[in-house]
Amino acid sequence: MKLVLASNNAGKLAELVPLFAPLGYELVTQGSLGVPEAEEPFHTFVENALAKARNAAAHTGLPAVADDAGLCVEAFGGLPGVQTAYYATQFGLPKGDANNVKTLLQQLKHHTNRRAALVSTIVAVRSPQDPEPLIAVGRAAGTVPLEPIGDGGFGFDPVLYIEAMGCTFAQMTPEQKNQHSHRGKAARRMIDLMRDAWQ
Repeated sequence: MKLVLASNNAGKLAELVPLFAPLGYELVTQGSLGVPEAEEPFHTFVENALAKARNAAAHTGLPAVADDAGLCVEAFGGLPGVQTAYYATQFGLPKGDANNVKTLLQQLKHHTNRRAALVSTIVAVRSPQDPEPLIAVGRAAGTVPLEPIGDGGFGFDPVLYIEAMGCTFAQMTPEQKNQHSHRGKAARRMIDLMRDAWQ
């Protein structure tokens, strides 16, 4: 059965496809089905993920899953949070991973507290009006190094150093990243919820 991913992010799709495969769902991006992007006016990951999942389900008539994720920096009171994708634009730079990383390192330059966490909230709905949305949260805490380390992954992967692994997400294999990342943790929790509630 098809399960719509309420995203067109190729990186997210690549990470989530193998995680959802054991459930027998074929994960497809909303863009491949002509679904427009949802409005994300909220200040929390869970509200935005729910809006995106409902939007995808409404346009396709299929169950949908949405991930809203971002970087929460202690020194910035948890920001950029839900505005992570647009972080660089707040400082006059174009939207994009490289500019977001550059901005983060610049803004943290004079801070001694370099603790941060990547947070993922995944929401799944069977229909737009599903009264029982499934919600799973994953968190990967680490520190921001002085410069990017590693060539893999996307987003802030090169600038979140995971002490237990001794490397950044950008240095991990895809399997390692899925095991330790915020999105991997949230997806595994979501799979357990879906097994319990949907199958």
